[in-house]
Amino acid sequence: MLESNAVVILIVAVLTLILLRLLFVINRTGKPLRPTSAKPLSTLIVLGSGERTNQPFPFSIGHTAEMLNLLAALQKDRLYQRYYIGAATDNMSLQKARTFESSSDDEMGKDKTEYMQIYRSREVGQSYITSVGTTLVAIAHALWLMIKIRPQVILCNGPGTCIPICAIAHLFKVSNLFDHN
Repeated sequence: MLESNAVVILIVAVLTLILLRLLFVINRTGKPLRPTSAKPLSTLIVLGSGERTNQPFPFSIGHTAEMLNLLAALQKDRLYQRYYIGAATDNMSLQKARTFESSSDDEMGKDKTEYMQIYRSREVGQSYITSVGTTLVAIAHALWLMIKIRPQVILCNGPGTCIPICAIAHLFKVSNLFDHN
């Protein structure tokens, strides 16, 4: 009887701590952690599918096109260290990102740009049952990349590639890992 009470108390204490941390994170969401500065930020750019390329305009359709159009409107001097991530099975998105970077007039950022590939959590047309295993593999790969890169900003579009990165970023935020100073 005494052991079961101790287990219940322990479970309630752990759940209370998790709930308090979650409420703290929700309360702080959207509020700046510290005063903003003009210092360049390490940026992870996750590209979605770039397969639909039969359009007359470059970057005119798809998740990759949307991301590159967004990047064209941003201040690239603030996004100094850029990491582009595309799906391992997508052979167009990173190529489009390279073309975008080479046509950019941001000379400073070109030498600080890296291109990487990641496993998708689910391929188009893949069954939901088999996507559980591929999602776990993708999350493990995303964890390794996020520990390696430790970005300050994440820009993502395209669910198959973004879900693992966003899941790991959320885990880091909730657990307060890798707080940037």
